[in-house]
Amino acid sequence: MTYRELYDYGTEKLKKADIAEAALDARLLLEYICRTDRNALLVHGESERSPLEEEFYKRTIEQRSAHIPLQHITGEQEFMGLSFCVNEHTLIPRQDTEILVEEAMRHMSDGMRILDLCTGSGCIILSLLKYSNECEGIGIDISKDALLIAEENAKRLGLSAAFLEGDLFEPLEGYVSDKTHDRLFDIVISNPPYIASGVIPTLMPEVKDHEPLLALDGKEDGLYFYREIIKKAPSYMRKSAMIFFEIGYDQADAVSVLLQESGFQEIEVIKDYAGLDRVVKANLEG
Repeated sequence: MTYRELYDYGTEKLKKADIAEAALDARLLLEYICRTDRNALLVHGESERSPLEEEFYKRTIEQRSAHIPLQHITGEQEFMGLSFCVNEHTLIPRQDTEILVEEAMRHMSDGMRILDLCTGSGCIILSLLKYSNECEGIGIDISKDALLIAEENAKRLGLSAAFLEGDLFEPLEGYVSDKTHDRLFDIVISNPPYIASGVIPTLMPEVKDHEPLLALDGKEDGLYFYREIIKKAPSYMRKSAMIFFEIGYDQADAVSVLLQESGFQEIEVIKDYAGLDRVVKANLEG
């Protein structure tokens, strides 16, 4: 089959499977299999592809037709201009989360210490380290499998970060005390699980069936992890340190109240490119 024929085959198959962006996914998978770029369809559409390429392409189309996420098939996702490994053990990095990283970067200085809770693939902490100078970073996640991917991403990017396994601040118990201010953090950042448990069954199959439940489930009202992090974070933060959260579109008020009740100041909500509330940031009372 030619390049164009394979593309048409993939597009039609994905449309029949109700894949939302069938044409785009068909093209991206074809580029992945044939190691081509987006111009290949226009310039080399009539070129014959090898039987092996045809076989593997049809196999990936079958996977995508079963609503396996594109990124789980290719094993990669671009985030902040960087390529990250992903698999079924990590939340797929999303463009919305770039708003969180970009906002934190606006307040970063050289040599800061950063704590990333619920780190997953490590895309947040590693992006912050990549685009800063002499900063130190720790990423914590309860999933050992996710941390293996985070460590792989650090190696790929040539970055040094400490990844610790445990439930939120648990791995840091005994790590700081009143006498070890040099071990406190300047920035605490998190994209925690924030979807209410009852909402998860209504999500797209790509999400509810293939992304890790641990990275999605914010328990009954979706606010569990915000409460836990906000309650404990001040013990690990320098005076005037900042905290940054990604939030669901309807959680800004609730998270802002939690921060205010715990003594945080200068609370601000940042919207995403769609005009929805996406990030809440605040300063620790100094």
